[in-house]
Amino acid sequence: MAKQAKPLPTLDWLQPRLKLSHALSLFSFLALAALLLGWNLLFADLHGARTWVVLAIQLVPLLLLAPGLILGHARTHAWACFVVNIYFIQGILAAIDPARMLFGVLETLLSLSLFCSALLYTRWRFQHDRKLAGEA
Repeated sequence: MAKQAKPLPTLDWLQPRLKLSHALSLFSFLALAALLLGWNLLFADLHGARTWVVLAIQLVPLLLLAPGLILGHARTHAWACFVVNIYFIQGILAAIDPARMLFGVLETLLSLSLFCSALLYTRWRFQHDRKLAGEA
């Protein structure tokens, strides 16, 4: 016996959630980039490594996602859910070190916030687009 499809939410229900999740994902994205930039420029002990190399390695994945996140593309938000796991792992590892605990906790929280808001945006955006296409 085939499973019955759940009805899609109404557009009135989806639109404010889309705006909120997009705003939260943009805030988390920008805050994560600012945290990485600020930490590496002001506080990090890089043990002789060039600052611009470390910043490039950490910020290039985020910069690749920036145009799609700003424009609100659902697939870019879905890709952000994959990419942000790198920063989540880095944050957890940094939180274990007492000298970088604050940075690690902030990075973990921001990456978790970006993951959840981007995930919700992706789901609701695809539902919104299906509803606009006339699906019941």
